[in-house]
Amino acid sequence: MHRGRRWHVRASSVRRRLRARYRRPVPPNDPAAPCTHVPGGALTPADPTPGMTRQLALHEAGMWTGLVDTEPGAVSGWHHHGDHETTLFVVSGRMRLESGAAGGHVVEAGPGDFIRVPAGAVHRESNPSDETARAVVVRCGTGAPTINVDGPA
Repeated sequence: MHRGRRWHVRASSVRRRLRARYRRPVPPNDPAAPCTHVPGGALTPADPTPGMTRQLALHEAGMWTGLVDTEPGAVSGWHHHGDHETTLFVVSGRMRLESGAAGGHVVEAGPGDFIRVPAGAVHRESNPSDETARAVVVRCGTGAPTINVDGPA
C-alpha cells in the first residue's frame, strides 16, 4: 500500500507539471523586462522594393516592425516576405495588393483597414489614390524580411 501511495503522489505530481507546461504554450517571459520606445524620427531605411519606401522601427526576436510608404500611382515590384507572416494597418491613402495565381486576386484597403499577407505569398502593392499611402507593418518569422522576384506566382 505504501508503495502504491508513493507512486500515486509521484504520478499526480508529474501530471500537475505536465498540465502546467501545456497550459502555457510559451515559456514565461521576464516580468521585469522594460518596454521599448522608438521615436518616429529614429526609424531607419529598410529593405527596398521598387515603388515602395520602408522604414524599420524594430527587428528582433522574430518580429519586424516599421512603416511603408507608397507614392500616388506607384506600383511595387513583385516580392514576398519569406517565412514571415505579415499584417499591415493602413494609416492613410489606399493600398491595392495583387496576389494569387498570376496575380489575379486583388484586395484594396483604406485608412483603418488591415491586410494580411501569408508567409511566402508573392504579391505587389500599388497606390490607386492621389495621396501617399502609409501603412504600419508587423512581420513575424525568420530569415530575410523581403525577397524581390521577377513576377507573380
